[in-house]
Amino acid sequence: MRGSERASLELIGLLLHSLEVVFSANTGFSMSIYDVTSRSIYLRWSKFSGASSYRVTATAVNTVGHSLLAHFSDVTLKSTLTSLIPNTVYAIQAEAIDKNGIILAETQTMQSTAPDIPVIDQAYSKLSNSITVEWRAVPGATSYLLSAQDGDSCIETVVTKSPGTVMGLEPATCYRITIRSVNAGGKSRPSPSRKTTTVLSAPILSVSSPSYDSIAVSWKAVYMAVGFSVSLMRSDGLGRMLKQNTTNTSFIFSNLDPGTLYTIKAYAWNANGLPGDDFTYNQRTIPCAPGNISTEEDERGNLLVSWSRVNFGHYYVVFVKSDDGLEVYCNTSHTQCHFQSDCGFTYFISVFAYNKAGQSPLGDVFNYTTAPCCPSNFRAVLVSSDTVEVSWSPVRGAEMYETKAASWRGTVLCNDTATACTLSALRCNTRYNVTVYSFSEARGSNTSCASKYVATAPCSPEIKNISKEALSVISVHWQSNNEEATYIVTARGETGLWHCTSSGNSCTLINLPCGSAFSVSVIARSPAGQSLPSYSVPLETAPCCPNDLTLTQVTQSVTNISWSIGMGAQTYATTLESPKGQAKCRTLKNYCLLGCITCGTNYTVSLKAISETGLTSYCTYQGYSSSACCPSGVKLYRLGSNGIRVYWRASEETISYITDLCGSKGNFTCTPSSGVSYCDITEIPCGDVYTVVVSPATDKRLKLTFCPKKIYSVTCSGSSVGMGKNTQYIHFNSHVHRSMLALYKIKLQIIYT
Repeated sequence: MRGSERASLELIGLLLHSLEVVFSANTGFSMSIYDVTSRSIYLRWSKFSGASSYRVTATAVNTVGHSLLAHFSDVTLKSTLTSLIPNTVYAIQAEAIDKNGIILAETQTMQSTAPDIPVIDQAYSKLSNSITVEWRAVPGATSYLLSAQDGDSCIETVVTKSPGTVMGLEPATCYRITIRSVNAGGKSRPSPSRKTTTVLSAPILSVSSPSYDSIAVSWKAVYMAVGFSVSLMRSDGLGRMLKQNTTNTSFIFSNLDPGTLYTIKAYAWNANGLPGDDFTYNQRTIPCAPGNISTEEDERGNLLVSWSRVNFGHYYVVFVKSDDGLEVYCNTSHTQCHFQSDCGFTYFISVFAYNKAGQSPLGDVFNYTTAPCCPSNFRAVLVSSDTVEVSWSPVRGAEMYETKAASWRGTVLCNDTATACTLSALRCNTRYNVTVYSFSEARGSNTSCASKYVATAPCSPEIKNISKEALSVISVHWQSNNEEATYIVTARGETGLWHCTSSGNSCTLINLPCGSAFSVSVIARSPAGQSLPSYSVPLETAPCCPNDLTLTQVTQSVTNISWSIGMGAQTYATTLESPKGQAKCRTLKNYCLLGCITCGTNYTVSLKAISETGLTSYCTYQGYSSSACCPSGVKLYRLGSNGIRVYWRASEETISYITDLCGSKGNFTCTPSSGVSYCDITEIPCGDVYTVVVSPATDKRLKLTFCPKKIYSVTCSGSSVGMGKNTQYIHFNSHVHRSMLALYKIKLQIIYT
């Protein structure tokens, strides 16, 4: 391709790349390119009103005879143009056509295809974090996109030419490598992939010179490595190179020159024998230097360094470097130097000898660790009556801490690497002297740390006795074994909590509800804290007396007594008592019948409510008077033609009685004055059967229903003529035998009750 043609194509491609959508004038019909590959162009167009089909034409620019024509229905609004020429500019035209074949609107654009798909010649790894790829150049490609994929992970990089390198990879990892060509039109499809594994990472060396003629090398295992190669030679290039292959992870080079700088290089290889990255390190071998170096703290804060004299040494320089990086030195012609020291530091000490020839080689580097610093402002918190939690800030030089709590009863120790310690199993109500000591393996424990006093909480009280002072008053007694303690008693029940407080050994709970169960416990409280609660003791208050009690006389000698339920009561015992005797009843129910009651008698009423465990409440109520006795000897006499006199024997002269006659023709009642033992009822119809009851009248003029009833028949036989007012009719009570009635001609007939 000539230079002018190439420039023209590049200009066209640049213009088209910047204008992806072109609208036809005054129609609103548009077309856009949304993807491009080497041999395909993906486009879409807008729907045009009235169009029944669309026609797309793609013609290669500057390439004779290569064009594509495609027709689409009115429902298709996008298409893919395939079988195109890579790296070629196409003029693309879309036309909207109606059902008569007339072109309603058209739109045009130009688009270049991507370059052809490149082919990888080779891919290899020389470094553990990269893979290098080589390929043949693709015409029209302005750059290339390299991809390295490992599972879901993919790393890409853009290069301009071959070879290209993908960086940021993992060592000893297999990657799938692909490459795409890129131009202004787009990028090609990925090339066929190549699988390539990155080389092993380099072993990280740890190098030291244990003696003046040896160097020790060690390293950690390398992933996927089966062997290692370590080489050593003088850094000045003199002498020969020493090389060692090994499957171990350490090696010692010996018979070396003292005071000489050596270069050490190492790499690992995999199962295929391919070497990985290498690692280089410089190490010098222990020329002669001052010996017998000793270090000590002749007093706190003062470090003394001493050594033996060296032949031909005119003066000495001692370097002391602390582990925080600060370095000081001492220049002297003597064999000792003094340095200021602080707690918790490690000092590294080097001694050099000097003469007119210069400095001696570096001798042994000694280190000296001062005692760790003491924890200051430590805090002790009482978490329970026998446990104290001590915490403090970390201090320099401390590898471990020892917390000591001492009292006259004994000592408790706690060792931990953390800056907190829990002292358990302490004695309650005891004053302890607590000290936190810091400890290091190199220097041991710092015994000069300050201490503080901590008092434990009171001991848990022990309830000795619970006594009942009254119905709702309970006294709790415990053993007092604490100093300056206040005791709080708590009674916990379903109905709530009751408390009392005392500084002694007893306390009274008042207003406890009756018929309730409680759990009673005691705690002790002092400025040091609060004790654990005592063991709980069950407490039951006496059952409640029933609020309501009702007595109802059933018969002349039987009374029914009932009451409301008393909380906490299981059984009840009721008593009616008078000078004439008493009646008792014991029941699980809330009612009972009391027999042997004397009529017309005043009784005192009492009830005992008894709980399941035998606790008893004695309950008294308002007195009870039994009803007056029923009269005896009830008789009926005829008064004239239609009158009846009822007669009885009164139990007491002062009692009033009520007489009731009940029949089908009417009910009749009469109430005589007090002390009168008969009652006249006039105008009573004959020819009926009457029930007659004579009963004492109550205070409320109520009728008693338990007095005996008698049944009488009043006949209407014969005529009333000749019956004078003084005529006396014989009355037979119910005990007269029926056969005797025939012996008498009477007008009043008796029917058995």
